Amino acid sequence: MKISTKGRYGLRAMLDLAVNARGEHISLNSIATRQNISENYLEQVFSLLRKAGLVKSIKGPQGGYTLGTEPLKIRVGDILRVLEGDLLVVDEIGSEVIKENTFKYCLQLKVWDKINESINAVVDSLTLEDLMLEYKKISGNQSYMYYI
Repeated sequence: MKISTKGRYGLRAMLDLAVNARGEHISLNSIATRQNISENYLEQVFSLLRKAGLVKSIKGPQGGYTLGTEPLKIRVGDILRVLEGDLLVVDEIGSEVIKENTFKYCLQLKVWDKINESINAVVDSLTLEDLMLEYKKISGNQSYMYYI
């Protein structure tokens, strides 16, 4: 399984939106500029994300995008499934009778299903908030609270 450009750019753009929004609407142009991604391409990606409710859009001069819900509730798996579809390395069984070919059945049970479960477990265990915190940690972009 290989994550496409749509999935990689979409995840990057969602992280950018989460880090930079701070309650404001962010233009696609500013995300595209910061991430060096085509604005036209991001429009297609954000259209899918908007339809899934992961982002909200506002039109007009003060418009742009904001997250559809708080980052803690948006899983990496949610984003990738919207942009990539099912996250399967192999889905051989489909509608055929499972036990007709025991080699296929054995591989599906012992290899492909386990890989698929592992991928889904990882992407569903990470939230956009987890990524934001990690980004802030590695970039030195921590918010500090000052008391007077």
